Amino acid sequence: MPEEKKLTKEELIKKAMIWKEIATKLHSFYRGKLMVMPKCAIESYQDFAWVYTPGVAEPCRKINKNVEDIWTYTNRWNYVAVVSDGSRVLGLGDIGPEAGLPVMEGKAVLFKYLGGVDAFPLVTRASKTEDMIQFLKWIEPNFGAINLEDIAKPRCFDILEKARQELDICVWHDDQQGTAAVIYGGLKNALKIVNKKLSEAKIVLNGFGSANKKVADILLLAGAKAEHLYIVDSRGVLGPHREDVKGTYKEWWANHTNAEHITGMLKDALKGADVLISMSKPGPGVIKKEDIQVMNTDSIVFVAANPIPEIWPWEAKEAGAKIVATGRSDFPNQINNSLGFPAIFRGVLDVMSKTVTDEMCIAAGDALAKFAEEKGIHEEYIIPRMDETEVFPYEAAAAAMQSVKQGVARIKTTWEEEYNRAKQIIEESQMMLNQLIKHGLIKHAPEDVVKVYRSKK
Repeated sequence: MPEEKKLTKEELIKKAMIWKEIATKLHSFYRGKLMVMPKCAIESYQDFAWVYTPGVAEPCRKINKNVEDIWTYTNRWNYVAVVSDGSRVLGLGDIGPEAGLPVMEGKAVLFKYLGGVDAFPLVTRASKTEDMIQFLKWIEPNFGAINLEDIAKPRCFDILEKARQELDICVWHDDQQGTAAVIYGGLKNALKIVNKKLSEAKIVLNGFGSANKKVADILLLAGAKAEHLYIVDSRGVLGPHREDVKGTYKEWWANHTNAEHITGMLKDALKGADVLISMSKPGPGVIKKEDIQVMNTDSIVFVAANPIPEIWPWEAKEAGAKIVATGRSDFPNQINNSLGFPAIFRGVLDVMSKTVTDEMCIAAGDALAKFAEEKGIHEEYIIPRMDETEVFPYEAAAAAMQSVKQGVARIKTTWEEEYNRAKQIIEESQMMLNQLIKHGLIKHAPEDVVKVYRSKK
């Protein structure tokens, strides 16, 4: 992004903050971001006789006799529920289900545009784990998969594990598995650029909520060493000295990481570190330049807090970081789970997978890394950009094939078959939206609002 280098720091900060006003105006203009449209041709009022009564009775009878026929006679194969209780939304915290609905709507838009998936936002007041599990069981007959979103820890861990055990469809928590898949893909290429190995790198995880907990799981599965991980929460570095984490999900990590037995805070853990993966509080100023300065040469810094990273990217670079990634699209190296979930769900829905495994997340991360590598990776391009939409069918095929390999797919396929199928579904989804905009059925955003950022491209 060459134009970023021409801007002053003050201009960069101003540009990064414009979304607050723009998003408010556009949400009000559209009054929401989703609608429901038929996918079948209605060319005469007589068509309602097969769409509804009396014709619809026959597929109902067939499903009643063989419940698996639901995948043939309905759109369940492409329905995903985006479920949240609003207890841990973006960088906003516990704002409740109503305030979380705009996020879930946005998620559903990304599902459709990038993955061709029909997703429905479902916010709920199910504040207890058992209530959420019951809610998921109640809605299960409608959906081919469930995406859990913005649920506070530690309930998010329990809900995910119990739901995966008790439901017969894919359930995943995007803040966990989706984020981890993309972090892993970006880190794989970043390590290649600086000529370091995952198995040897000293990796510091700052913040240990749902996202970094699953990042740690995925990195270990991919070959990182537990003793080379250093986990920092609000009270300092995890280790055997941390009596306060006994009986919590952090206890295992306290006993198996931190080979140097560091007992301090983030800056202490970062001494000589090769990698920092931070998902903590929104910045700027949460991480200081002096924190980055103590890291190893050719250090890699992922600062993924939303909506503002823990440290501005240029400050991390000035402090010595070789490669910097954030969760934002207006800086190089966007590490965002939007690169993961639309394509992964596309793949698992197409093979009607019964679950999403961590190995499938690694397969998706490998696909992201390979796609970028074939284009030519460098310090400001370690992972595909969001506008490189050709990556999504590529990634979908990787997830689908891993599902088949692990024996959790209801349908067998080949890589080429799934790639072509996913490509067609995604392209058709985008074409439909473009046609609605072209014919004025979806209004263009007000020019005086969007010109502020479109003129910067």
